[in-house]
Amino acid sequence: MERRIARLAVLSAHLEVSDHVLPPPIEPWCTSGASAPHGSLKGSLTIVDERTGKKYQVRVAEDGTVKSIDLKKITTGTDDKGLKLYDPGYLNTAPVRSSISYTDGDEGILRYRGYPIEELAESSTFLEVAYLLIYGNLPSQRQLADWELAISQHSAVPQGLLDMIQSMPQDAYPTGAFVSAMSALSLFHPDANPAHMGQDVYKSAQVRDKQIFRILGQASTIAAAAFLRTAGKPPVLPLSNLSYTENLLYMLNSMGNRFYKPNPRLARVMDTIFILHCEHEMNCSTAAARHLSSSGVDVYTAIGGATGAINGPLHGGAVEAVPKMLSEIGSVDNIPEFIECVKNKKRKLSGFGHRVYRNYDPRAKVLKKLADEVFSIFGKDPLFEVAAALEKTALTDEYFVKRKLYPNVDFYTGLVCRVMGVPSHFIIVSRISGYLSHWRESLDDPDTKIMRPQQTYNGVWLRHYEPVRE
Repeated sequence: MERRIARLAVLSAHLEVSDHVLPPPIEPWCTSGASAPHGSLKGSLTIVDERTGKKYQVRVAEDGTVKSIDLKKITTGTDDKGLKLYDPGYLNTAPVRSSISYTDGDEGILRYRGYPIEELAESSTFLEVAYLLIYGNLPSQRQLADWELAISQHSAVPQGLLDMIQSMPQDAYPTGAFVSAMSALSLFHPDANPAHMGQDVYKSAQVRDKQIFRILGQASTIAAAAFLRTAGKPPVLPLSNLSYTENLLYMLNSMGNRFYKPNPRLARVMDTIFILHCEHEMNCSTAAARHLSSSGVDVYTAIGGATGAINGPLHGGAVEAVPKMLSEIGSVDNIPEFIECVKNKKRKLSGFGHRVYRNYDPRAKVLKKLADEVFSIFGKDPLFEVAAALEKTALTDEYFVKRKLYPNVDFYTGLVCRVMGVPSHFIIVSRISGYLSHWRESLDDPDTKIMRPQQTYNGVWLRHYEPVRE
């Protein structure tokens, strides 16, 4: 009864605040004084240009970075525009400083705001971690209750958007339907578009938070509606008495039966999967969100672009590729032949290797244990035996050991989602919390500028137009 009264009190308070809902102030009671393991790397570099004999001093910041603009002063003469950094794929370029997540690929470490991913996956919930990522600290009980309620209140999707989803081809790719619908959200919220409301619209904390509530609240509803459309079923709306991940399972499986109760163990599994996937520093899709938002576009366009990027087969699309690969292998007996095909470049080994990690992906370790929980509910999946044998072979084969190819987060995610009957694009919903964290951080970063990388031109230098002659 007390909890219900408290919820009603919070609801009344929210209803009194115009259209903009602001969460309570952050309580910095979960901060840590631990410093970076390397200490200060501050200093300077002396560069000798052997082309001219000149010496240059380049400052090194405490975090071991140098400003690329400092290299522009290194020239050979008046016609030289200065040095540029050629870095395809941004392998060693840091366009931002961020306090959201930390990775150490050599040691296999991932932390959200300083918290080891293993601890959060074990003890936290998705929405609690989303709050941590976006606002910097874990919430108090009151903050968490307000946060959950605010997101629940904004989970209703505009009818026009549901109609748009229903008008999509039934044989549409579910992830594509989800990406298209997320991008279309901006059409229904012109009040949050800087192009219409002015560039200062996001300086209001209330306006920012309203968009965060809307996007997190509606993303799960849109994901479910997109999948149901491709399955030939009508959309199912969320219930106010279910948690975030419970609602995902409810919308996916209930067929609109309001008495359907999601399995709490599976809801907990979904929470854990979402926690593991919701943030991973400057990956391709997060960089896309930062890149788009730097131009001043509305947050819906930035998030829509990011969800499109994560759909690529070299990014989040690998979640779908792993079960397909395991199905093609078929049985443990076929693994030696498959491994030889991989070595001979005839087959691709999905779910192994990572741009960052040269060690076992810490998220994959958690997911491997999580698979046992899922199989205890649904029974053993034959593909899991193939996956386990494939992993064992790869971790002991010199070819893969030498290349430091370890299982990544996608290797077991796709398999677990397959057994649970959860569409792989649902994973993108969790990553949206990471995108929003970076969007919010970029708005407060005084160093934020419109992202405009340079190029090195290697085309024809000069030629003149001549009319087409017969």
